[in-house]
Amino acid sequence: MESNSPEPKSEVAMRAPAGHMMSPTDPDNPQNWPLTRKIYASTVATAFAFAVAFGVTSLTVGIQGVMQEFNVTMTMAVLGLSLPLFGIAFAPIFTPHLSERYGRSPVYLVSLPIFALFILGAAYSSNFGALAVCRFFAGFFGGPCLVLIEGTFADVWPASSTVTYYSFLSLASYIGAGCAPLVLGAVVTAKSWQWTQFVTLMISFGVYLFGIGVPETYPREILRARARRLGHSIQLSKAESGVTFAEMAQTTFFTPLSMAVSEPLVIMVTLYLALNFAVLFQWFIAVPAVLALTYEFTLHQVGLAFIAAIVGALVSTMTSSLTEKITNRQNSCRTGTAMARLEYRLVPAMLGSVGLCGSLFWVGFTASPKINYSVPIVGTGAYVWSSMSVLTGLVSYIFDAYPAKGTLSALTLMATVRILCAAWLPLVIIPMIMGLQGQWAYSVFGFMAAVMIAVPVIIFIYGARLQSRSRHAGRIMSGGSQNMTIGPHDDHEMQMGSGHA
Repeated sequence: MESNSPEPKSEVAMRAPAGHMMSPTDPDNPQNWPLTRKIYASTVATAFAFAVAFGVTSLTVGIQGVMQEFNVTMTMAVLGLSLPLFGIAFAPIFTPHLSERYGRSPVYLVSLPIFALFILGAAYSSNFGALAVCRFFAGFFGGPCLVLIEGTFADVWPASSTVTYYSFLSLASYIGAGCAPLVLGAVVTAKSWQWTQFVTLMISFGVYLFGIGVPETYPREILRARARRLGHSIQLSKAESGVTFAEMAQTTFFTPLSMAVSEPLVIMVTLYLALNFAVLFQWFIAVPAVLALTYEFTLHQVGLAFIAAIVGALVSTMTSSLTEKITNRQNSCRTGTAMARLEYRLVPAMLGSVGLCGSLFWVGFTASPKINYSVPIVGTGAYVWSSMSVLTGLVSYIFDAYPAKGTLSALTLMATVRILCAAWLPLVIIPMIMGLQGQWAYSVFGFMAAVMIAVPVIIFIYGARLQSRSRHAGRIMSGGSQNMTIGPHDDHEMQMGSGHA
């Protein structure tokens, strides 16, 4: 916590940065760490996010087992996927406040074990109610691992590589979610649905051992720890996420609600990502059902079909990183600066939005006994490439479209809404496919995605103008985002404030 008491005369007082950034020459600044340490911190964050994402989708290949053991309908059994997502939806609201007070490392190291305990409870549930409760709280307590990874990468890597590092941190969730049915399809075939949870526990245990020594990356906590270690007092500027309960609620609850009706940029991105994630997570229910009914796939074969999704995510990481390198290099040749205009972060989203629309029609009209099974499976891989590219481009843009507090509020809204939609659609997708037939069910999503193609284009053209009219982004547009930073080796040094909260 920030100290508001007078500085003790017997101690050397250190006045901390006004923003979240440390001095660029401070050796304790995570962006000045040796490459191996930066990679370790990033890999740990990736592994923790992977474990939670794996656990969220793990039960999808065990739905038939859950239905038989607890005598519930398929819709009830699908809650095993949806309830963890409903729990995760709370994480963007409360995680920033925990991180602000305790740093990132303690939150990681407390969150994952509690997640694992509820996964263990789910495995030994004697009735469906107990399973539902355990799965919900597994998501609730595991959610911070999926939220904090954004802050960790922003702490460690420079803003000029935002698209690249966001594509890598997104890869953790996409690969984790995709690996669950791939790995567990064979396991459940040989064992039982409970092994979906046992394998998740094993992964979580291994990840925890790997990450137990993760260094703290949050600059404000690094400054606080250094002051305690040296016996100094420290005066930090007010936390962007708020100090009092009222301020915290304003930043991650009331302001996001206000943005949902007053900020065109945030509204467009939130709606697009809501559609994106809703369709993304329905694949975990629709793909097993469609492949089993249409092509008579076994559970093991269904799991193998998710290789296409994993490949799609890997390709998206490569293409998004490549586009950033190209745009930054072109900008450097023209202007001599290392980082391209903010709008060029939207390039992956503009490319992906076309693929998002096309892949939905592709899958909808090719999942037929008359067409080889590989065609719709590759179509799901194309959707995942598109989905991750759209997410990377749009969120990377929002990162620095607002000052820190506005960014935190916008990201909170966007994350919460898209996770809630991801939890809802799997519950209704099978009745929707049965009622409209697969072609028209996915055509509905395809037409919605066609409208959304305009979103990154509109933001690319009019984004700066929309920012200039925003009461949340006005300081950035006027150049007012510069913060005074003072480190142990730099008494007065100006540095651009970070948009990452």
